[in-house]
Amino acid sequence: MAEIALKGGMKVKTLKADFKKAFGSTLRVYMSPTCKGRMADDDATLASIRAKDAKGGELKVVGHMQVGNFEKKIAEMYGIGVQVANADDSALADNSATLVAAGK
Repeated sequence: MAEIALKGGMKVKTLKADFKKAFGSTLRVYMSPTCKGRMADDDATLASIRAKDAKGGELKVVGHMQVGNFEKKIAEMYGIGVQVANADDSALADNSATLVAAGK
């Protein structure tokens, strides 16, 4: 089964690459939980862009998780925004789709 583990010391570019490899879809990472404003720097770590009041920590992400639940969990844990897009990054994935289905 496809899965990845997120940790505070992980760089944004590593997260995006691991996500693409595991699920086939593209991950967009933003500096705010609302996904408005600027994109996160690829060389930044998740801990360095985490909101001050966010708890951080480690998160195991599995392929059968729904897109909307994944995006919500990242906002809660790290205080940053992510959006899952299709494999060629041309459209956002449906929030009710699983992470694996979003990459197909």
